Amino acid sequence: MASLIQSVALAAAFALGSAGGPPVSGPQVGAMAPPLRLQDQHGTWHTLEAERGKWLVVYFYPKDFTPGCTTQVCAFRDDIVALRKAGAKVFGVSLDDVQSHAEFAAKYQVPFALLSDAQGSVARAWGVYAERAGVAWARRETFLIDPQGRVARRYVDVDPQENARQVLADLDALRQAAQ
Repeated sequence: MASLIQSVALAAAFALGSAGGPPVSGPQVGAMAPPLRLQDQHGTWHTLEAERGKWLVVYFYPKDFTPGCTTQVCAFRDDIVALRKAGAKVFGVSLDDVQSHAEFAAKYQVPFALLSDAQGSVARAWGVYAERAGVAWARRETFLIDPQGRVARRYVDVDPQENARQVLADLDALRQAAQ
């Protein structure tokens, strides 16, 4: 019941146009990505440091099982082979707990890590934390992190359906430019 109330409050906050506003903090293009140490849907811990040397997609989303978030996770799922072929690893991050991520990942057959930031500390460090009327969420933003750990692209106005393809196109262009 509490989850239903939170979902309704979150939907109402978005309907009021309060998706958290424009980014006012967090890493900008060229800056080092903030540290991250979170558990995924299987209880495995992940850090950015462990991924150094690889391209990394870190996308933040508001809530498991909501329409836009489901669209986005399925788009990344459907493009995961191309993203991996391009050398990128994908992390989805929200304020949902590990159990919610486990259920969400199982229902939609998600082949990548969904990280739980239940306390919101990572969302705050990355500048995507939003709260209204006592309901907190991560704004829908995506970061493309280069192999040295720097932000190569920051996507603020994210279209859940197109985000994975946009990231893939930018990743291909950045890799071509580096050759």
